[in-house]
Amino acid sequence: MRPAAPLAPYVASLSAYDVDLGAPGIHRGLPSTTVTFVLPVGEPLDVSWAGEPGSRRCGWSSLSGLHPHPAEIHHRGRQEGVQVALTFAGARALLGLPAAALAGGLLELDELEAAVPRLRHLPERLAAAQPAERAAVVASALHAELARRQPDSPRGEVERACHLLARGVPVQAVADDVGYSRRHLGALVRAETGLSPKQVQRLGRFEASRARVGRVPLADVAHACGYADQAHLTREWVALAGCPPSTWLREEFPFLQDLGGDAAARWPHE
Repeated sequence: MRPAAPLAPYVASLSAYDVDLGAPGIHRGLPSTTVTFVLPVGEPLDVSWAGEPGSRRCGWSSLSGLHPHPAEIHHRGRQEGVQVALTFAGARALLGLPAAALAGGLLELDELEAAVPRLRHLPERLAAAQPAERAAVVASALHAELARRQPDSPRGEVERACHLLARGVPVQAVADDVGYSRRHLGALVRAETGLSPKQVQRLGRFEASRARVGRVPLADVAHACGYADQAHLTREWVALAGCPPSTWLREEFPFLQDLGGDAAARWPHE
């Protein structure tokens, strides 16, 4: 669900989730071009970056910046809570920080208390809310935070460049569009997102492909999303998701069939 104004420029999606997988396991959380903000209910979120056991955290909130690798969500068979995807502008407007400050991190609200002192009690408020009210509780808190802050957005051309890269537009085309050299563009995008323009562009193209995988043949996905061919698509999935599209589909289809087409939006770190 994409919130209405005034949150729309800052929040790409805000969704309550309630997923019963029946047995303990590890869910693969795919990388994205947004800052992921998860507020679990019932049990804390146990999450780490894949292949980085030292990054494992367990808490009642999780803020993660851009990261070109998947996350691993360890669960006991059920997951409940609210997930928010913040745009680059949203990280600044709602957290008072550029997305780069969170890049590669798995942080809790308490660790950002100086930046978001009014949001640190949101986990307790969410725990006391009825399931049907959870998304509204978080949206209300973000509305209030936005109203209290002075607008803080990236420079217009930097925001445009990041937006184009997140849509999967090639780096040189973006540099030409905003009138910067690739080197200057790289410095500005890294300062804003924590990743190079090429990494942001790869994530954007990957996100576009994920929205199509399982709905049309992989060769058509590759063509539509700007990959050289299906083999190129598969290599990028292995690099960014830790598995080829076929493996991800085998992992995800059972619960997608149970929950319906909007299920991906209701799972943390998707």
